Amino acid sequence: MFGFRGTVLVAVWLASASLSAHDMWIEPARFTPGVGDVVSLRLRVGEGLLGDPLARDARLVREFVVEDADGRRPVVGRDGSDPAGLIRAASPGLLVVGYHSTASVVDLTAEKFNQYLREEGLDAIAEQRTRQKMTDRGARDAFIRCAKALVLAGTPTTAQTDRAIGLPLELVAERNPYALGASPELPVRLTYERRPMAGVLVVAFNKRDPADRQALRTDTDGRVRFRVGSDGTWLVKAVHMVPAGPGVDADFTSYWASLTFGPRAADTPTPVTR
Repeated sequence: MFGFRGTVLVAVWLASASLSAHDMWIEPARFTPGVGDVVSLRLRVGEGLLGDPLARDARLVREFVVEDADGRRPVVGRDGSDPAGLIRAASPGLLVVGYHSTASVVDLTAEKFNQYLREEGLDAIAEQRTRQKMTDRGARDAFIRCAKALVLAGTPTTAQTDRAIGLPLELVAERNPYALGASPELPVRLTYERRPMAGVLVVAFNKRDPADRQALRTDTDGRVRFRVGSDGTWLVKAVHMVPAGPGVDADFTSYWASLTFGPRAADTPTPVTR
């Protein structure tokens, strides 16, 4: 499990941006490369899967890794570059790319912070502030990014699976999204510090129509189920907030999880487990 450590940075861009426009995700140049291909990875910050580039910054990176059938290794890249990294699809299968940031701190007015809590479904924090009569006060938030992307090399099979890679807040697809066949249902599980999180709002949408969003609360096992079409890039996201711990110069720590995967061929036959 990853603890809270690393340099805390001031995120000036967030203070001036719309609160609904600060999702962060990993955007591969291709979600379905050929075996042996090199794929560039861009980090993006924005809304509706349209965003600004986030260059690789060593001060912000806790871990940037890729895991496949051959094991786990760092994503290579040059500091300050966009794309932020490169991976090689060395063998057939599902590659799980993960990015874990250090904490960045932003000061928000009462209005902006209350809006943030509403938009991200952070009802417990909102209710706590109401009980404490603090809704007219601003807040200082230390936010941490926990982004994943699923890249498929070769033919999809149901044996290929996403897996937990140790992000503090993590979304795990429990079926291969590239091998759903005729069934569009994708179960996704949310964990915090490796334990299932119940009652958290999870949102899924497609880049082709980002306004058409599926928003569900996780069940007691931390699970939600989305209907995933075959076209376009998908993003699944969730936010979890806790009171800031000792030594953290903030009122709250928030964890932002994202999971991206690409389109699958609409006419792909139902895969056979290998």
